[in-house]
Amino acid sequence: MKVIPVAGISGSGKTSFILALIPLLSRYGPVGTVKHIGHHAMELPEGKDTTVMFDAGARAVSGIDKEKTMVTLRSTSVADALDILAMQGVAFAVVEGFKGSSWPKIVIGDFEAEECVLRNPGPEDVIRALDRFPDYITWWLSFAMLAG
Repeated sequence: MKVIPVAGISGSGKTSFILALIPLLSRYGPVGTVKHIGHHAMELPEGKDTTVMFDAGARAVSGIDKEKTMVTLRSTSVADALDILAMQGVAFAVVEGFKGSSWPKIVIGDFEAEECVLRNPGPEDVIRALDRFPDYITWWLSFAMLAG
C-alpha cells in the first residue's frame, strides 16, 4: 500500500486537495484515508452500546448500520490505522495531518516541513510522483509473504 502524507497548517486547503486527489487515485486502485484530528475529539454518542462497550475497556468496538461499518480503536497509532486500511485492500492511503512525521510528504501552503516531496501540487502531479512516496507493509502481510 502506498502512503501519501499531506501536511499543512489548518485552513491551508489539505482536505480540498485530498478530495480532488481521491478520484484520480481511485483509477489505479482502492483509496483510504487517515485524518489527524488535532483540535477536537471525535465523539462517541453517550449511552449508545458501542460507547458503553468502549468505556468498559474493549480494545476495539465496531458498529454496523445499513451503509457502513465504523471501528473505534483504543489506539492513536497511525500504523494501526494503516493496518486496517491495508486489510481492506486499500492501494493508496492518503494521510492528512501529522505534519511532524518523518515521511516524505506533500505540503500544502507555506508550512516549512522536512521531507517535502511536493509543494502545492495539482492532483495530477501526485500521480506522476507516486514512486516518491513510501510503501507500507503490515506485519501480517510480511508474515504471510514469509509463510507463503
